[in-house]
Amino acid sequence: MELPAALRQAVDRILEKMPLPELKQAAKTLSDRYRAELRDGRLHMAQDMAVKAYLATRMPATYAAVRASLDALAEARPDFAPASLLDVGAGPGTVLWATSQIWPELERATLLEASAAVRKVGEALASDAIAARTVWQAGDVTIDLAGLQPADLVTCAYVLDEIVPASLPKMVDRMWQLTTDTLLIVEPGTPAGWQRILAVRAQLIEAGAHVLAPCPHEAPCPLSPPDWCHFSRRVARSRLHRLAKDGDVPWEDEKFIYVAASRRPAASHAARVIAPPKAGSGKVTLKLCQPNGSAGERLLTKRDGEAFKVARRLDWGDAL
Repeated sequence: MELPAALRQAVDRILEKMPLPELKQAAKTLSDRYRAELRDGRLHMAQDMAVKAYLATRMPATYAAVRASLDALAEARPDFAPASLLDVGAGPGTVLWATSQIWPELERATLLEASAAVRKVGEALASDAIAARTVWQAGDVTIDLAGLQPADLVTCAYVLDEIVPASLPKMVDRMWQLTTDTLLIVEPGTPAGWQRILAVRAQLIEAGAHVLAPCPHEAPCPLSPPDWCHFSRRVARSRLHRLAKDGDVPWEDEKFIYVAASRRPAASHAARVIAPPKAGSGKVTLKLCQPNGSAGERLLTKRDGEAFKVARRLDWGDAL
């Protein structure tokens, strides 16, 4: 997956003539903070160089994870066409770009972001490229949600890992109150990210939400540690991306986990592929999360006819 052409070109213009040594150091610092899930009161992207490191090395992967999550949401609710978006902890507008690609009729977007440096870059990226009426708002995601206007789609991507755990239930409750239709939360595809999503999922179900994706049910998650639920998208790396991360290959795999919950139920519930399919000669094995709340492997062969043909085309994260 790649960034939309207009976004990629805008990012290239911002990163043009960037000193590579400074960019590499900023990228390393940013990566270390993300990996350690630091919660030291400092913003990950408070400085201009950190924002540019994000554009070069993290935005493509975040976009891919968000886009895949939104695609699953849209598949579960084909009637959903949000007119308004509220993105909590918006960064430079990654979610806005992904949402606009799926629903170009989006009319209004409010992006809450604490870092002035990030807001400045986000506004520059979206200028003359995003049709929705967009308002960038300064604010702390844990304390500044009270005055915001509700939206059809509320999103929060790669943010919960930066929040003190004790603050999460109140924050999630407020985001759900601001959701007139659907709430999407995306986290890193680590065991810790999965545990955060499980806690959010349980809280939203208790509040009366309907789970749209990835789960095809609202029963307790059937997976147990050391196994965990997560998905992956292959992301194209630009030349600068490879240089900034000392990468040799032109791609990387972004692991992520998400939950989409709505005030309206899904149109239908289909099993979800929750691991890379294992294909062989005339057969394919899928690890599936089932609508009945169970999970396990299913072997399909040529004898299964059309079901086998469908299964061969499925990828990790797809609905069956």
